[in-house]
Amino acid sequence: MTNARKLQIHIRPATVDDVPVLAELRYRFRSEMGAPNEGREAFVGRVSAWLGERLDGRLWRAWVAVAEDGRVVGHAFAQLIEKIPNPVPEAEYILYITNVYVLPELRNQGIGGQLLEAALAAWPEKEKESAILWPSEESVSLYQRHGFARPRRLLERTED
Repeated sequence: MTNARKLQIHIRPATVDDVPVLAELRYRFRSEMGAPNEGREAFVGRVSAWLGERLDGRLWRAWVAVAEDGRVVGHAFAQLIEKIPNPVPEAEYILYITNVYVLPELRNQGIGGQLLEAALAAWPEKEKESAILWPSEESVSLYQRHGFARPRRLLERTED
């Protein structure tokens, strides 16, 4: 039996002050999926500018997982997608969740689930039809534990 203590994590909304660490984590996240075709510094600069313009809480929101020592160890993003108004009782928003990421050494401790739950609860005042995301193979079980399933009504056309 081990005496290892579970790391205490606090989930909070990200702010523009978090942009530098969000950009670094985004680089790490995507670099785990394949060899980058853009240098770290150039990418971090580009995504920092992008985040700085969008992380205002209107359509894009983000959350960070902060360890007890103050390190940001994970994040999640969500965007509310507006649908055309309906004259029938049908929700007029879809929640797009993306970039749920936890540092590799801290995975499988529930942090990703906490981040996901924060994103799902982001717009409780808005009636949303569904939440969508594109999972990696490794993350499918996480999303299934939180109520996600393969789409029944969605069609997709890719351009590759």
